[in-house]
Amino acid sequence: MPTQPSILGRQTGPIGFGLMGFTWREQPQAFEKSIQTMKRSLELGYDNINWNAGEFYGTIEKNSLHLLKDYLTQYPDDASKFTLSIKGGGLPGTPMPDASEQNTRRSLDTCLELLKDTSKPVIDIFEMARIDPKRKNRDAHRVIVEYIKAGKVRGLGLSEVSAKTIRETQKQLQEELDYPEGVASVEIELSLWCPDPLQNGILATCAELGIPVFAYSPLARGALTDNPIRSNAEIPENDFRKHLPKFQDDALEANNRITDAVNEIAKKHGATTAQIAIGWVSGQSGRTREVTLEDGSKKTVKLPSVIPIPGATTIARVEENLKEVILNEEEMKELDDLVDKFPTTGDRYAGEVNTLTNG
Repeated sequence: MPTQPSILGRQTGPIGFGLMGFTWREQPQAFEKSIQTMKRSLELGYDNINWNAGEFYGTIEKNSLHLLKDYLTQYPDDASKFTLSIKGGGLPGTPMPDASEQNTRRSLDTCLELLKDTSKPVIDIFEMARIDPKRKNRDAHRVIVEYIKAGKVRGLGLSEVSAKTIRETQKQLQEELDYPEGVASVEIELSLWCPDPLQNGILATCAELGIPVFAYSPLARGALTDNPIRSNAEIPENDFRKHLPKFQDDALEANNRITDAVNEIAKKHGATTAQIAIGWVSGQSGRTREVTLEDGSKKTVKLPSVIPIPGATTIARVEENLKEVILNEEEMKELDDLVDKFPTTGDRYAGEVNTLTNG
């Protein structure tokens, strides 16, 4: 059975909630509908759930922070029911990283300004969304720790980072910045379509350092569902998946071998494909298994807390995704074997953005 995850010293639900889809789309749904969907996620039995948001999830005028402000205005008593992770540090209005001291302060101040008059004026975890390839993120970390010590932020998270960067950041925080708490969390993509962190040293490093992990896109951007995408033509023109390598026709044909196999397992389990896919990710929490280290060698380790953060925009999808399906070790190994048997085809992103993964 997976261990109970903990973030910032407080137990949290085994499955979190990604808020990106509410505002990061060409025509976002009405805030009121989003707020009721968010509300439902707090009614499903967890005393504390992670909500994952971003300054750049939407426009400068209408993004995750605006939605959160409206939510907390309507439901101020809910502030204690979720741990809030915010990704920022991009050039204004974009996810492209700018880890300069000036832009880091701008991003933090912008987020804090929107939350200051709410019942949750302090950001639980602030993450630079990517590693700035020109500047790296050392100056940004220095600024974030300053805000933590001032009581404006509670923890520093990392996003889209390599095992090497995790180690270097932990050393910087603890030895140079006199911040013994170190890295609060690491956010990475992890799914049956993207098992990379088990194979590149990232999860092994988080296990060694005791850093919990947020796993985004546990459903491979909607691919691991009961209604898989069979061709690129099915994806709307304004959907960013249209241009992702894993969603091109030749890749879809190969990658859906996993989806179809998971669907058959789900039928036997009396669950949905999505629930089994999320269950495999959450089932890594505290699991003892073999992983690959940075140097390519193998080692058996006990993994840290791993919390999937699937996104959803409707109450029905939230209810499906947050219904915990616990898989036994035999079932987990069956899914592991699928990953080995059907390695996915295609990079995670297209173009320049792909160069910013695992920074």
